[in-house]
Amino acid sequence: MRTFKHARRVAAAVVTTAACGALMAGPAQASPSPRHGQAHAGSAAPRGSAATAVPPGIPGLDVSGWQENVDWDAVKADGARFAFIKATESTDYHSGEFDQQWNGSYRVGLIHAAYHYATPDSASGKAQADYFADNGGGQTGDGRTLPGVLDIEDNVYGPDKCYGFTPAQMVSWIHDFINEYHARTGWWATINTFTEWWNDCTGGSTEFAKKDALWINNHGASPDPLPAGWKTYFVWQWADTGVFPGDQDVMNPEALKQLLHPHA
Repeated sequence: MRTFKHARRVAAAVVTTAACGALMAGPAQASPSPRHGQAHAGSAAPRGSAATAVPPGIPGLDVSGWQENVDWDAVKADGARFAFIKATESTDYHSGEFDQQWNGSYRVGLIHAAYHYATPDSASGKAQADYFADNGGGQTGDGRTLPGVLDIEDNVYGPDKCYGFTPAQMVSWIHDFINEYHARTGWWATINTFTEWWNDCTGGSTEFAKKDALWINNHGASPDPLPAGWKTYFVWQWADTGVFPGDQDVMNPEALKQLLHPHA
């Protein structure tokens, strides 16, 4: 699948086959400024109606500082197999709960990934990628870490959902983040977004789908329609409440196989 063509090489070196089998089986805090620190994956108004049942796929969750000290033993017992954890926002906020959430999810055997909440009008893509890599997003080599995530969606701090950027400016900003993150870590970041935001604020850019996996937010019965360019999703955030703390997600097992075994 072209969607994960470039990500495969990196993820296959980082996430072990044993970790994949487990999935299938079932620095110091910066005080948040008034502007930054409160947003999390899926902060924008949910798209679609709430799903009535847990969708098929590998179950997991995403958390931020809002969830505070997570009971990871209970999360694992309730069936979670992966967790996405907020690390940073802009260049001035590092979640004070990140270490507990990161280490706790690892301790109970979950595959995990860190995510960065983007605020494009506060600093360049390069600067935010560096901050992310330096504060949790650059961790590699433990056998259960997936590529870090760029969470880019509606501006929850102002009236313009596109942060005052034109589509061309937004595409350039995302390129700066993605390329710097790759230069720092060797990974192509996963992109977390809403379809409507992506199509409006990037002008329906299709170029990122060639190398960046998709984490789609859609609180409805289906993840579709996907943003322009992507043919499938890697992770789907389908609800903001459920059995797990934080948001409820499912991972696409076929997309995971493509990440780990591109020639299978």
